[in-house]
Amino acid sequence: MHAPAKSDKHPVISGKQLADADGILFGFPSRFGMMAAQMKALFDSTGGLWQTQALAGKPAGFFFSLGTQGGGHAGGDGAHGRVSQLTHHAMVFVPVGSTFGAGMFDMDEVRCCSPYGSGTFAGADGRSRLPSDAELQMAVHQGSYFAAFANKFKAGAGVVA
Repeated sequence: MHAPAKSDKHPVISGKQLADADGILFGFPSRFGMMAAQMKALFDSTGGLWQTQALAGKPAGFFFSLGTQGGGHAGGDGAHGRVSQLTHHAMVFVPVGSTFGAGMFDMDEVRCCSPYGSGTFAGADGRSRLPSDAELQMAVHQGSYFAAFANKFKAGAGVVA
């Protein structure tokens, strides 16, 4: 499917390792209206974590890579359709919302940003377009915003039962 070869630069984790995180931003491409099979396999591997509620209360969010502007980053194949995965684990969905400010609404260039999360249009072949400066800025913002939320949430974790 034109995916690049595996690289040692990007570690591969198991679903069980998700329980060790303070928060999780899931990044995935959308393929033919669905999340990539590898992402589905990761979520499918978390059944044991679901049974023990190991991910309950963990902040989580999404970022995306889409082939085209009609790829549906907010729809069923993007975040909106993935929130159900988080719900079954009782995870806390942390959307970026409109916190990026005016940068989310500028029409001066194509950008793959939504209130659900940052993203990029990768081109129909999945690799011919690199993220724009606006998309990269949104991604940095989302990461900072999410980390601040996760830190505050963890600091008050004793309150959540």
